[in-house]
Amino acid sequence: MITRPLSLVGRRELFLFLGAYLLYSASRYLSVGDLATATGHAEWIVDLQKSIGVNIESSVQAALDGTAVIWVLNNLYLAAQMVVVPGALIWLYRRNHELYVKLRNTVLATWLIAMPIYALFPVAPPRLADIGMIDTITHGGGVRLDSSLTTAFYNPLAAVPSLHAGFALAVGVAIAASFKNRFAKVLAWSWAPIIGLAVVATGNHFVFDIAAGVVVTVAGYVVGNAVDRHFAGRRPWRRPVLVNGPGPQPA
Repeated sequence: MITRPLSLVGRRELFLFLGAYLLYSASRYLSVGDLATATGHAEWIVDLQKSIGVNIESSVQAALDGTAVIWVLNNLYLAAQMVVVPGALIWLYRRNHELYVKLRNTVLATWLIAMPIYALFPVAPPRLADIGMIDTITHGGGVRLDSSLTTAFYNPLAAVPSLHAGFALAVGVAIAASFKNRFAKVLAWSWAPIIGLAVVATGNHFVFDIAAGVVVTVAGYVVGNAVDRHFAGRRPWRRPVLVNGPGPQPA
């Protein structure tokens, strides 16, 4: 089977995301907080949620524990960032470049906005906050979220904002916009609420984290696409290529 080489633009996009991930990885080693501070921030979130009546994480997990639903949510949580986000980007890159650019800008800008928040406000997820919740993914016999290998790829004390929830919203909106079929649009729009349920039920995020993730992602959409529009005419790869035709050429 003959495979086509990746285009120059495709390679540029790939290196853009690789660079962003390397920057994230470097920043997390420099800014990861300590568990005591992160647990204190989690307790503050619990008190805030109790005061407004949305402290529901333990109840949601207890209601779903031992059911097939929690197994599905465990796997959706794992797939959301590692499979669905890159898969959506690749699919839109091939299907609708305008939507791809908007989603790409949103993801990258949101990532950059979230980094200093993780450094300044480390938060332990419910499963590590000593509030009686378990890590359903590890307990379910899947990936061990607390292993040294797993934590080498993510910051376990970066619960706020929830980029799982934020990126699920961005992906759902972008994919829905690419469809004309109403049923397909509804399926795409359902992705964000499903992941919102998954991050709570698995013990990985508070409701507060989800709200923060949505706010940061909306900010990422506004900032990322504004910056992209501002610099659009200054990038060589966006300039039109003049092809010499058979007619007379300027001196």
